[in-house]
Amino acid sequence: MKALLSIKPEFVAKIISGEKLFEYRKAIFKRPDVKSVVIYSTMPEGKIVGEFMIGEILAKHPADLWEETKSASGINKQFFDEYFNERNIAYAIQIKDFKRYETPIDPYKKEMGFKAPQSFKYLDGASKLCFS
Repeated sequence: MKALLSIKPEFVAKIISGEKLFEYRKAIFKRPDVKSVVIYSTMPEGKIVGEFMIGEILAKHPADLWEETKSASGINKQFFDEYFNERNIAYAIQIKDFKRYETPIDPYKKEMGFKAPQSFKYLDGASKLCFS
């Protein structure tokens, strides 16, 4: 199973460059069968640009998670701290085997009534947004 994640273009660029090897989240998938992530680059791009396999999913206190992942975070500590402000648990999805699509996909043309997920949405085999 795949999940579609909304990620800001500035962070997508860092995933593409290999600078960002962890995607941070306040909430994570409840379904254990999610093995890969399809990336929706939010506006102004508004396109699906690639996908990656999930390595580990780390769940820790934010201070501990930062110490473990900071060298491959692709973000600065201030942004991290603001994002996880007053949280006891922070999640980091390890990015493995990123594959950039040759041609980004416009989901608004591919799936009638497409709405970008606030955080993520599950993609099942019937979804027109499932690739490869």
